[in-house]
Amino acid sequence: MTQIENITLIKKANVYFDGRVTSRAIILKDGTKKTLGIMLPGEYEFSTEVKEEMEIIAGKLEYKLEQEDWKMIEGSGVFYVPGKQSFKLKVYSVTDYCCSYLNE
Repeated sequence: MTQIENITLIKKANVYFDGRVTSRAIILKDGTKKTLGIMLPGEYEFSTEVKEEMEIIAGKLEYKLEQEDWKMIEGSGVFYVPGKQSFKLKVYSVTDYCCSYLNE
C-alpha cells in the first residue's frame, strides 16, 4: 500500500534518540493506529506494548527480536514484534518505515 486515505494525522512528532528517529502518528477510520517515520543510521532498541508490524518501505537495516538472530532487510520488507518485548535495530542507511499497532 503506497497511499492511506481517510486518516487523522497527529501533527506532533515522536522524536527518539536525539532526533535520529522520528515519526508521526495517524489514526485510521476504524481506530487503528500507525506511525510513519524515518530512521537515520545508528543502533537503537525499542520496546513494544502491543504486537507491531514493522514495514520497511526503503532502507537498509538489521533487526533482532528477543531469542532470535539478527536478520537483514535491504530495500523493503516486513517483520513482526510481539507485544511486551524489545527489539534491536542496526540501521545502515536512511530508512523509511511504517509501524502498525496490532491489537491481537
